[in-house]
This record gives sequence, structure tokens and C-alpha cells, in this order.
Amino acid sequence: MEKREPQKFYLINLELMEVKPAVWRRFVVPADISLDRLHDVIQIIMGWQDGHMHEFNFGKQRYVETIDKEFDDEMTMLEATERLNKHFKKKGDKCLYVYDFGDSWMHQLTLENANYKLADDDWTICCKDGENACPPEDIGGPPGYEEFLKILKDSRHEEHKSMLALSTTLQPGNKKFNPKFFDLEMTNNILSCFLRWTRPRQLD
Repeated sequence: MEKREPQKFYLINLELMEVKPAVWRRFVVPADISLDRLHDVIQIIMGWQDGHMHEFNFGKQRYVETIDKEFDDEMTMLEATERLNKHFKKKGDKCLYVYDFGDSWMHQLTLENANYKLADDDWTICCKDGENACPPEDIGGPPGYEEFLKILKDSRHEEHKSMLALSTTLQPGNKKFNPKFFDLEMTNNILSCFLRWTRPRQLD
């Protein structure tokens, strides 16, 4: 019988680019996770709602959920059949994940540990650390988010009431959107539910 190699895990740092205060997460995934499952993980740990298109960029190669006529070329591939460990080999390897081609939220993923040892209380997919809140969806990308935060601080701004009303729906339990809010425990609770639901096909 062929001996199976022990499963490897990656510790990855994710940072949302061009946003202040800096929004980042540090998380663990199996090294051979498929890119479509990695997309699911990123959506959860960031706090996005998965309502827009996305892509992974490894150099000139891009991976997407579906291929349409506009992007049907030899450099565009389907993400579902691609494994992360084909591209991430060593500490410092990077890729770009883009969410919402209108707002263009760009995330840089950096491999911090290519042979991470799970702690006793770790799930095989878990968030280890992070700071600051995910911006609201459809806010206009980094420039729109910056303007949104300015309006929330300015009670005399003509859009203050509407932005304040929007902000109260974004973070359960908070009366007002807090750009420094990040709940690690809640994030891992959602990840654990995701992992149980996807366990039979987690890496497919």
C-alpha cells in the first residue's frame, strides 16, 4: 500500500491594499486547498458578502470562478481545479486576490509559513489574528471607504444621516460602524461551521 504523506498546512497573511486603517488577517489552510475553497475562506475572514465576481492572480496567470467570452484566453483558468500549493512553495510567495471588479478590492496574500504545525485547538482552517473592519460592500472601493469614514465623523455633512443609518446595519451589536472592529472568536465560529458543512468536499 502506498504511504500517504502527512497533510501540510500554510500560515498566510492577507492584507487589504490601499485602505487605512490597515485591514489584515492571518489564517491557516491546508496547503492543497483549491482556490475556490480559498475564496470562501477569504470571504469569511474578511467579512465580505460574496456578492461580486473575484479572481486570483499569480503573475500573469489569473484564476476565476467561470470563464466568459471577455476573458477566454490562455492566461485565464478555472479556480476550482487549481491547488494553492502549485503556486505557494516557500515563505514569502505572494498572490493577488481581487474582489468586486467595480470597487476593485485588492488583497495581497503572503505565505508566512510553508510548514505550519497545527496547535491543539486549531481547526484545519482557522483565523489566528487580524485587525480592523472589513469595509462596507458597494461603497466605492478604497476612495469611497475613505469618504464614508469622513462622513461618519462629520455630523454636519449632508449625507451623514444616511451613512450613519447604513453603518448601523453593518456590525451587529455596534450602534455605529467601527473601523477598528474585528471579532476573532466570531470569525472562527463561522469558519468552523463552514468547515463542518464542506468537510466531505473541502478540498475538491
